[in-house]
Amino acid sequence: MFCGFHFKFRLPLSLLLLPFFLATSGGLTGCANRQVAPHFGGGAPAQTAVSSATPMPMDPAVAATDVRAEQIRMDCIQGRRLICGRVLKVTPTGLVIDSGYTDLLRPPLGQSWVIPGTVTASRDPNVLERNEPGAPAIGLVFLTDIPKRGGKPKNFDFVVLIGYPSGQYIYTPVPGVEKPIRRFAAGLASAVKLILMDEEKKSPTNSPAAR
Repeated sequence: MFCGFHFKFRLPLSLLLLPFFLATSGGLTGCANRQVAPHFGGGAPAQTAVSSATPMPMDPAVAATDVRAEQIRMDCIQGRRLICGRVLKVTPTGLVIDSGYTDLLRPPLGQSWVIPGTVTASRDPNVLERNEPGAPAIGLVFLTDIPKRGGKPKNFDFVVLIGYPSGQYIYTPVPGVEKPIRRFAAGLASAVKLILMDEEKKSPTNSPAAR
């Protein structure tokens, strides 16, 4: 009897725990299934949020202005000129210059964009302006957006600087006499801005009749 009783309690541990595993296996499977369901259910709102984030359309007027500004920028680069001449008048917004003194390009005068008027310089009256980027400008021009550093030009000083075409300037050599001359800007961005401003002023929407 003692041996038989001892044999019953010596059953393998796996047989004793088998009912426990059978009872809980279904629960584990159910838990596994319940873990998968929230994963798929939680992904849908994220996809909906992404698909609903549509970009805002660009204002057609702003897009047209950007395109026009880029066209002007390219034209200014192609039409840039070397302003090399004598300052005839200093104004609050720029300089009236008699350009075409190409001998100002000789060394060592190119160390600063402002050259004292005491320097000996002359211009060839027969020289013609070439229609190519960076060619020396010939004749009266107005230069705006001049550098803040490198010197402060005075009347009859010389200047040597690249300028970008930016419309026209009304020069008044004597009271009562107005002469339109080419306007250049020492900065490319300033040249583009000035042309855009001029075009906006001439726009039909800004005319007195439109207002």
